[in-house]
Amino acid sequence: MITGLVSVTFRQLSPAEIVALVVDAGLASIEWGGDVHVPLGDLSAAREVADRCAGNGIGIEAYGSYYRADGDFRPVLDTALALGAPRIRVWAGQHGSATEPDRAAVVDDLRAAAALAAADGVEIAVEYHANTLTDTLDSALDLFREVPALRPYWQPPVGSTTADALAAVPALDPVAVHVFSWADDGARLPLAAREPLWRPVLAALPADRHALLEFVRDDAPSAFAEDAATLRRWLSTPGWGHDS
Repeated sequence: MITGLVSVTFRQLSPAEIVALVVDAGLASIEWGGDVHVPLGDLSAAREVADRCAGNGIGIEAYGSYYRADGDFRPVLDTALALGAPRIRVWAGQHGSATEPDRAAVVDDLRAAAALAAADGVEIAVEYHANTLTDTLDSALDLFREVPALRPYWQPPVGSTTADALAAVPALDPVAVHVFSWADDGARLPLAAREPLWRPVLAALPADRHALLEFVRDDAPSAFAEDAATLRRWLSTPGWGHDS
């Protein structure tokens, strides 16, 4: 798998510091956030980040936008193109599937955004996230049937079990997973603490998918380094993730 980091894990650090962390950790790619590191519409900053990644041999997995199917998508796409991102992560609306007042409008917006991006060779992917149309597996699968051009992401919701993961991940076939370790109350743990969940999840994914670290303990670079070492060890162990 292609390992990496979600840059908003370290909003307090500069792009240069984030690239250095990823290089030192032996990871391969970064999803760059659109709120701090590559601000929406700042094409100069996007190009500078792209050049820094290229100069350090780091791939750009995606532009992590905060677009919620609610406005003008063109500036989002232009920023992603300046960054050289092959994919843009968006959110499927602003309400959960049970409370969204106009699902059809969200679907239409996402369909239009995906078509606009496709014209420039860019994919659109959506979070698997509460308070959006991907808050349940059934609603998410309906959305992907409604907008076939969308690609899925996956991350374990708070309280997610291994059974939940083994139902969701093969069904969604996500292009990327956000890898972190939370207790049932949302407390952040070392990644190794949730090996029983991540072992089958990673084993279920094709080798060309991205595993992106996020939400490390105390937002600490040292915790990230520990989790990166865990992830790399898991993925480099022959037969890891499969029952013997």
